[in-house]
Amino acid sequence: MNKTWYVYIATNYNNNVLYTGITNNPERRIYEHKTNNAKSFSGRYRLYKIIWSQEFPSPTEAITAEKKIKGWTRAKKLKLIQSVNPLMKDVMTLR
Repeated sequence: MNKTWYVYIATNYNNNVLYTGITNNPERRIYEHKTNNAKSFSGRYRLYKIIWSQEFPSPTEAITAEKKIKGWTRAKKLKLIQSVNPLMKDVMTLR
């Protein structure tokens, strides 16, 4: 079984929250973010769109990249996002 893994950055309607995560199914994951209860991070901040993602051939590589990005400053994450998605549009609708 050969799956693709993704590291992604999601945000809310105002683009003022950045959440970095990993998944092998971006469509399912954003649905989970949208439907999480108010007690979860996703629910509290109403994450609803993925604004950046990168594919990886293995979960190990994706986890390493996720941890690296999580350690970055907000400014560095924004620079990464804006280098490929300056309007911070939902990349799931761009596929």
